[in-house]
Amino acid sequence: MSKKMKLGSSDVEVSRIGLGTWAIGGGPAFENQDNEDASIKTIQHALDLGINFLDTAPAYNFGNSEKIVGEAIKNRRDEYVIITKFGITWEREGSFFNKVGERSLYKNLSKKSIRLEIESSFERLQTDYIDVYMSHWQSVEPHFTPISETMEVLSELKAEGKIGAIGAANVSVAEVKEYLKHGQLDIVQAKYSILDRQVEEELLPLCHEHGITLQAYSPLEMGILTGTIDKDYVAPKGTARYGKKWFEPQNLANVVDMLEKWKPLCEKYECSIANLGIAWILAQGENLNVLSGSTTPEELDENSKAMAIQLSEADVAYMRQLAEYIS
Repeated sequence: MSKKMKLGSSDVEVSRIGLGTWAIGGGPAFENQDNEDASIKTIQHALDLGINFLDTAPAYNFGNSEKIVGEAIKNRRDEYVIITKFGITWEREGSFFNKVGERSLYKNLSKKSIRLEIESSFERLQTDYIDVYMSHWQSVEPHFTPISETMEVLSELKAEGKIGAIGAANVSVAEVKEYLKHGQLDIVQAKYSILDRQVEEELLPLCHEHGITLQAYSPLEMGILTGTIDKDYVAPKGTARYGKKWFEPQNLANVVDMLEKWKPLCEKYECSIANLGIAWILAQGENLNVLSGSTTPEELDENSKAMAIQLSEADVAYMRQLAEYIS
């Protein structure tokens, strides 16, 4: 299995595993909040492992993730392919999205807001161009902007050399089709793990059809597919894991039992449980990319090993069967 792939219909080459920075920079949703030094070292170490694809967003701890990425890459900017996002803001009005701590986030995909957002991202990232500019969540009422208008400003930014490619996260099939009506879409980002396979119904086939890279986020389901969480774990209230489906006691117990059955495969492929979880996603198609949310160089070392694993068709099917039984 190649460690590199083309990004969508572009000529840009990216690693099949990208480094996701949602947890980088900490914040109220995370159990480990003081990780800036480790985060910078992780981003810089990615290149040592052949990982050149970074994902960030302004909404990740109110710009702090972008600032840390900017600090980490400033002397080797051209060696990285960077995704950052737009559409979630705390600096201007929009449709209410979420509250983190005492601050609220809003959806705003208007042309004016996007123009303001990209300048702020340039400043935090210490760059003057963004390789992939991606809508973070899609526009909703009462501050609704049609995709046609959003794509108009993105096409302008592309023509101005400020962005290289256009992406969309958390989109429906209908929304992807609307994006495609108005320009080139190279990457779609969606939640995909062996426990959550909803994208396989329509979204993944649509991406195959149009040569769009599908980038899977949360492939390890917030760490539950690492094999390091036992049945007695309770997510602290207020953290990102709290209240999530797979961290409910019975579901957690079922997952732990499933992972026990993966252990012979770990021996066969000389890898970890986490490696298997990521390798299973990569085995679903050549247009698939996986985000690893590593926050230390050691975690990234471990997760990057999945790029070298070539699961047999029988083992891919066996893992799917086990997951279908509990989900």
